[in-house]
Amino acid sequence: MPKDSRPHQPPPDAPFDVRLDVRLTDAQLAQLKSALLRARATELGEVRRRHVRLTAGYGDDTNRAVMDDEGDRAQARHDALDALLTALERALRATKR
Repeated sequence: MPKDSRPHQPPPDAPFDVRLDVRLTDAQLAQLKSALLRARATELGEVRRRHVRLTAGYGDDTNRAVMDDEGDRAQARHDALDALLTALERALRATKR
């Protein structure tokens, strides 16, 4: 039996580190934080809206499955934005900004 020469691939949902180097002025940083906070709040609103629609029994089984998938994607976006904001705050503390 031939040996598998492909490198080990982590599961598709396994987290990994992303490194970004971004040069910003203080004003740009403030605007970035504001934009990220607004985006996160928007996604949280979407997660909650989808949850209410699901628990209230809207739609047939097919529509409910679609709503559940959309809610999962909104939750994933919210979680990613939350992680980005947390990393940004950590970086700011490290640079004393």
